[in-house]
Amino acid sequence: MRSTSQAARAEETGTMAAVVQERYGTEPEAVLRMARLARPALGPGQVRVRVRASSVDRGTWHLMAGLPYAVRPVSGLRAPKLPNPGRNLAGVVEAVAPDVTGFAPGDEVYGTAAAAFAEHAVARHDRIATKPAGLTFEEAAAVPVSALTALQAVRDRARVQRGQDVLITGASGGVGTFAVQIAHALGARITAVASTAKLDAVRALGADEVVDHTREDFLAGARRYDAVVDIAGNRTLRDLRRVLTPRGRLVITGGETAGRWLGGTDRQLRAQALSPFTGQHLGTFISSEHADGLRDLTALIEAGTLRPVVDRVYPLAEAAAAVRRLLDGGVTGKLALTVAGE
Repeated sequence: MRSTSQAARAEETGTMAAVVQERYGTEPEAVLRMARLARPALGPGQVRVRVRASSVDRGTWHLMAGLPYAVRPVSGLRAPKLPNPGRNLAGVVEAVAPDVTGFAPGDEVYGTAAAAFAEHAVARHDRIATKPAGLTFEEAAAVPVSALTALQAVRDRARVQRGQDVLITGASGGVGTFAVQIAHALGARITAVASTAKLDAVRALGADEVVDHTREDFLAGARRYDAVVDIAGNRTLRDLRRVLTPRGRLVITGGETAGRWLGGTDRQLRAQALSPFTGQHLGTFISSEHADGLRDLTALIEAGTLRPVVDRVYPLAEAAAAVRRLLDGGVTGKLALTVAGE
C-alpha cells in the first residue's frame, strides 16, 4: 500500500502505476515492467475507470509477443501500439464523457478496455456493464474476454440445444470453464476434455462425462456429437469432423502451434473454407466485445448458473509472473490481477 504522500503526489501530477511494454517478446519477465504513466485522457463515448482488478488470458500473451504475426496489423507492426496487453477490467467509474449516458462516477463496472494493466483505464461505454452483484472485483475481472468467447461459441455459433451431446476440449481453461457451465445451463449433455488433475473441477462445473486427454484419445470411440467446441485442441480438422453427427456443428475457438505466421489459425481457415461443401457446419469466429453480451453474462451469474473460476490472484506488479504461470500450464480457470487503491 502506498503512503498518503505518494497518493497525494500521484493525484497532483495525474500519473498512475501501470505495466508497460515497449517491445514484443515471448518472455514476460523480459518485456513487462512497472512504471508511472500519465493517466489516460477521456475521449468521446468513453468512461474512465479506476481499475480494481484485471485478469490474464491466452490473448494477453499473443498481444505481448506479437504472435502470430497476423495480430500485428492491429497490435502494432514493429512495436506494441498500447502501453500494455491488458484487456479485462473491473473497477469504479471515475468520469464519463459528455455524450455518455447510463454511467456515473461511483458505479461499479466490468468489461474490456485497452491497456487495462494499470490503475486507470478508459473504456468504450458500449464495452462495459454494471458489475454482477456478489462478485469480487477480481472475480468480475476474470469474466469479460473469456466468458464472452464461451457464450458466443456455445450459444451463438454451436447453437447448443437442450438434450444435445456436446464435446468441449480445453474444458479446464479460462474459456473452457465458462463454456462447460453455459452448455450445462442450456441443457446439453457435456463431455469435457481436460488433464488428470483438473477432471474433478470440470465435473463440478456441470460436465456429465470427463475425459483425461493424457490417458485416452477422446476422438477414438464411436461416440458422435451434435456440437464440438474445440478450445485448446490441435487435432486435425478431419479427426474433429469424424466425431460430429452428419449435421453437427464444429466451432474452433483456439489451438496453439509454434507457427509464427498463423499460430494454429490455419485449422480455422480451412474449416471456414470447407463448411459450404459439407452438411456439417464448420467454422470459427472473432469474439465480439459488447455490453449486451456482458449483460447476458451478468444475468447468468446473478441467477447462480455461471461463476468465474479464479485459480490465483496476483498483485499488478507481478503481472509478468502471472503470464509466466499461464504459459507453464496447470491453471484451472483464470488468473486475476488485483490493483491496489490509491
